[in-house]
Amino acid sequence: MSGRNLADQADQTPRLGIGELVFDTAEKALGVIMDTDEGDGRYSLRPPKGGVEWTAVRADLRLASVIDHLRPALIELNARSSRGSARG
Repeated sequence: MSGRNLADQADQTPRLGIGELVFDTAEKALGVIMDTDEGDGRYSLRPPKGGVEWTAVRADLRLASVIDHLRPALIELNARSSRGSARG
């Protein structure tokens, strides 16, 4: 077993680097990290398929999960289903 205790391990958050796919909990949006200012904890993000960049703080970011990847497609499918055109 390592010399670190579980509390120390739990406090560590993964480092986020340029190119990482993250979920911005404040905006409820997926974003790719385009730039970072480690000094003030701000990250420049853009949508995965391109678009307008936005700024987020580290506290609002987490690595994207499989659910985060699937959420936009599910939202679109549900919208199409509501309109009666689920097949596109």
